Amino acid sequence: MPAEDDQHRVHCRLDELLAERGMTLTRLAELVGVTVVNLSVLKNDRAKAIRFTTLTAICDALHCTVGDLLVVTE
Repeated sequence: MPAEDDQHRVHCRLDELLAERGMTLTRLAELVGVTVVNLSVLKNDRAKAIRFTTLTAICDALHCTVGDLLVVTE
């Protein structure tokens, strides 16, 4: 059984999507209504959970799908 602090295999592509759209993390935080710190945790693959409302707001702001934002690594 894996240790509780083992990293999960879900990778967030937030950095890549922001770069493709020429958007800053600060601007995304404003559009989504969450803190830059919370988005940074997600961006750096340190998040353990995300609310569906936040996920939906991020996808709406970036004009992407959940599958564009989150991928499962090998």
